[in-house]
Amino acid sequence: MIVTSETGVLAPFNQAGVLHASDVHVARRVAALAGGTTDDDVLLATALAVRAVRTGSTCVQLDRIAENSVEHTVDGEPVELPWPPVERLTAALATSPLVVGASSGPLTPLALAESADGPLLYLRKYFRQEQSIRTILDDRAATRPDVDVDVLTRALDEAFTSDDSGLYDRQRAAAALAATSWTTVLAGGPGTGKTYTVARILAVMETVLGPDIRIGLCAPTGRAAAQLQSAIGEYSRTRRRLTSDPAAVTVHRLLGSRPDGTFVRGSGNRLPFDVVVVDETSMLPVTMMCRLLESLRGDTRLILVGDPHQLVSVEAGAVLADLVERDPADVASVEKSSAFGAAAGIDDADFTDAEQAALGGGVITLRRGHRYGDRIGEVAEAVNAGDADRVLELIGSPGDDNPVTLVDPDDLAGVRGSVVAWARSLREAAGSGDARLAVEALRGHRVLCAHRAGRFGVAGWSRRITGWTTDDLGGATTHGGAWYAGEPLLVTANDRAQDVYNGDSGVVIADGDSLVAVFERGDSIKRLHPSQLADVVPVYAMTIHRSQGSQFTEVTVVLPPAGAELLTRELLYTAITRAESRVRIVGTADALRAAVGRRVARASGLRTRAVERPAP
Repeated sequence: MIVTSETGVLAPFNQAGVLHASDVHVARRVAALAGGTTDDDVLLATALAVRAVRTGSTCVQLDRIAENSVEHTVDGEPVELPWPPVERLTAALATSPLVVGASSGPLTPLALAESADGPLLYLRKYFRQEQSIRTILDDRAATRPDVDVDVLTRALDEAFTSDDSGLYDRQRAAAALAATSWTTVLAGGPGTGKTYTVARILAVMETVLGPDIRIGLCAPTGRAAAQLQSAIGEYSRTRRRLTSDPAAVTVHRLLGSRPDGTFVRGSGNRLPFDVVVVDETSMLPVTMMCRLLESLRGDTRLILVGDPHQLVSVEAGAVLADLVERDPADVASVEKSSAFGAAAGIDDADFTDAEQAALGGGVITLRRGHRYGDRIGEVAEAVNAGDADRVLELIGSPGDDNPVTLVDPDDLAGVRGSVVAWARSLREAAGSGDARLAVEALRGHRVLCAHRAGRFGVAGWSRRITGWTTDDLGGATTHGGAWYAGEPLLVTANDRAQDVYNGDSGVVIADGDSLVAVFERGDSIKRLHPSQLADVVPVYAMTIHRSQGSQFTEVTVVLPPAGAELLTRELLYTAITRAESRVRIVGTADALRAAVGRRVARASGLRTRAVERPAP
């Protein structure tokens, strides 16, 4: 949107699409706080700082402002934008009242910092949050808990069985690290056993700390929390029963969110837990991570779990990736606990030098995948590496035995056959009234899109799939004109009263002469009458963002055109790794190359030690 009233330095950047109207208006409002005329370079930098937060970064890397802009066109024609020299821009900010304060008052809405990535400009709120995160983590890393080595070793032996593969069991090492560190980052791709490991870590903690320990389980979304709860409950029932199954909740609920956006918990009202586990940490924004850390007691063990290569939070920050990729030299940590080495039973050959350094900072990455076939894993690794040539080399053509294929958008016969077969099996299972068979059929296939709207998005593909199933299977018999057995459902809002959450998938099945909606909860099935579901829609296709944390036997990934802003490496990786046995990628080779070559660019000062410039 163009701000017609803007005629100053921000106008060309707004017209070229680099700045949105909101960036312009907020920058002008912030500049007004100085109480006088603001230098044009400072005004532009302020707008870029606002834009950074809107696009997911916590700061602006000033020496890269021109490369990170979205586009340089006006009415489709390339334009040359008046980017200021970095030295001049930094000098103007260093003396600006917005950074150092004005005679009218000490208010400083901007923060200018130095880092290994060059000068960084923040909206001060996000600088303070990053500094708080860094300080708290450094304080926690400076000491280690006292642990009885013999007790820990016995607990690990009970929780983990021997491995005949000849490879070192990193899951055991992760449990040992969690027991001997105040903060542990447990990273790994889909299928590497992160949740499996968490359940066993909690069993180890019960043995080491006693059966009366208080455990807090949380995740950024209700669906992720429910999945974590199911995994912990399944382990308790089938392996080694924990004294009590802790209840998993959203991070907001754990911290006691209020309607006005504030929280009950904080530095003045700490959480009562001895152990806190955060699942799907990649989706946690910097603001929420800051409040969580401020709410922990110093003697609480914190375990952050997630995949740093997946899509990150829709809000500012990429905290998990920052913590995993942090330079060990910037982590104020002591040597690894001797109890860790003795109980984990590792030697130098089990981890690389870089991984050994990361262990000192409480970070361990699980490497062995168990969810999908080797070829899907190879493609995912090549995507992560940004190697488009290797990705195209590994991907096959429709009709061959390759589990990962590239499908021409104009030749969808194979995709249609797979989708119709899935819909047929879903209707048959649902019609039989077998809830377990129906939820298993629901996981058989899913179409994943980058967008919600448009022909490449969920809306367009949902219409396409509805047409295919109607033509090939006939119209489904509805119940009361609204529901039918075999209708796949997606929950679009949290409903704690019914124990269903935004992103949950379920299916309508026959229940005698009526219908019931069923949702999988680990070994159990949640059954609800359709009238109890207020916020659900049919789910013939879903966005890749919503699919995080889910897995399906097969997935069909729909790529938008090569120039689409959402088309990134993280998006493609997340989509591919939802599949257990087969992936069809609908798109062109150019679109695939564009996705592999474009990373989510989120500037942050957490990976290095950002230090605020002193006032002149």
